Amino acid sequence: MDRESLKDLLEQVRSGATEVEAAIERLRALPFEDLGFARIDHHRHIRCGFAEVIFCKGKKPGEVVEIAKRLLRQGRRLLATRADDETIALLMREFPDARLYDRARAVAVAREKIEKAGLICLLSAGTADIPVAEEALATAEIMGGRVDSYYDVGVAGIHRLLTKTAELQAANVVIVVAGMEGALASVVGGLVKAPVIAVPTSVGYGASFGGIAPLLTMLNSCAAGVAVVNIDNGFGAGYIAALINGLAVEKDSA
Repeated sequence: MDRESLKDLLEQVRSGATEVEAAIERLRALPFEDLGFARIDHHRHIRCGFAEVIFCKGKKPGEVVEIAKRLLRQGRRLLATRADDETIALLMREFPDARLYDRARAVAVAREKIEKAGLICLLSAGTADIPVAEEALATAEIMGGRVDSYYDVGVAGIHRLLTKTAELQAANVVIVVAGMEGALASVVGGLVKAPVIAVPTSVGYGASFGGIAPLLTMLNSCAAGVAVVNIDNGFGAGYIAALINGLAVEKDSA
């Protein structure tokens, strides 16, 4: 069911032409569009609050562009993550209004004005963690979150973080992106009352085991309020943060 069909159905319910229960049964169908190589979930924004996101890795550039076209026919926002150079070039050519988050390899399109609300604080322990942090940034922003970013504030120079304590304590949610031993998430968890979403990265020397060491550190955090996503999963962190931030904004405006 596309946007216009949904609007027509709601108008029928309002006018009395369709009973509420009958409309519910039609909505249970959860429609998708079959392209052969992909089945696009056009109903996701209704169920989950945001449209399907394109994970570009493993897809041909032309497939990504075709999926993006179909998604934008039904919606007003688009996010494509983990795109290679050829895919980025095709997306930027097809959608001149797109924004490229270069370090994250992410492309976002907004065909409506996004009023960024609330506050998400985004931290990276080191400069090398920025690509994963930027993926979280792209995700949270296209979902309507206001994001303040502070990079290279790891525990090796903890005074850099402590200068931002007031900003962190004002946030609805904090994302902490760290590799090496991943200690930054626990430190932040002891400074704020907001939920902390920890993102371990694969950045580090041999004993970090490609992100396993920071993952275990974050999972074993002694600070309450720290939740952990998978290694290098900036998208997942940004998505969860945007949902938490959105709930906080709704509560404040109620």
